[in-house]
Amino acid sequence: MKKILFVISIFLLLVSPFLGEIDLNYKNIFDSNSMAWTVFWDLRVPRVIMAFFVGGILALGGLIFQIVFKNQLITPYTLGISSGTTLFTAISIVFFPFVNMSISAIFGSILTVMILYFISKKMNSNSIAVSTNSLLLTGIALSYFYASALMLVFYMSNLQENYSIVRFTLGSLDTVGYTNSVIMLVVSLVFLYVINFYKKDIKLLLISNDTAFLKGLNVNKINIILLVLVSLCVGISISFVGPIGFIGLVIPHIIKLIYKKSADKLFFPVFFYGGIFLVLSDLISRNLNTDSSLPIGVVTAFIGAPFFVYLLVRRTKKG
Repeated sequence: MKKILFVISIFLLLVSPFLGEIDLNYKNIFDSNSMAWTVFWDLRVPRVIMAFFVGGILALGGLIFQIVFKNQLITPYTLGISSGTTLFTAISIVFFPFVNMSISAIFGSILTVMILYFISKKMNSNSIAVSTNSLLLTGIALSYFYASALMLVFYMSNLQENYSIVRFTLGSLDTVGYTNSVIMLVVSLVFLYVINFYKKDIKLLLISNDTAFLKGLNVNKINIILLVLVSLCVGISISFVGPIGFIGLVIPHIIKLIYKKSADKLFFPVFFYGGIFLVLSDLISRNLNTDSSLPIGVVTAFIGAPFFVYLLVRRTKKG
């Protein structure tokens, strides 16, 4: 099962750049003067690379958050990271069009992380678990605040600005050239390295916070490090592609069902199949024969929302 799934995934990854609304003459993709070269190398290949690494970050970020919060329904979006980046991108579009949207989105992510950290620090007590609980509650409150502020920005924007904001919030993998894709590659490598560096600490967190504390682990410190790391990587991803939901929820659960291993042994499988999932979703979105590509966030939501409901029902029955 695992080997078959892996082979299919590799095949999908290799075939994806060849498929799209524009039929290519594959003999011309190595001719730098042809349209096939431009479409294949400048549009589709960077898009697939971007989809793979963004999907990997979102999936692994979801797994880490579920470990930290001891809650299988938690993802980075719960803490307001997505809402924060979306709000500050919208503010940039309406009020500061001369500022690059990526810079605004990353600023929103960093600001959200700082707010979460300092508020949780004020709320923190001697209890080991209070830090993560306060972060969760603060994140939910921030999400509501950001959503309200976004509605205000919508109200103050004109029709063109409104359209740009909507397009961003729905998510898009449109990219030209390799600059953004290379940035996401570097961010992914750093993300994987740091997570693997703290693998033993994460393994202790999987048992319980109390056990980790008794083993000498500074639980609050490691939680904050993981939360900040994931939030920044997810924020950078969102700055390029917009908020794409449900990957951090769907993929970790599916991989756990397939591999039946402890979460600390699933970092690379979750990252890999998170990337494959977004590549597949993007392949669907740009092959529907519509006037324009369906926003990638719509595709992931169609797949992820029913799965989320299934998890809720399953959890309720177990309770």
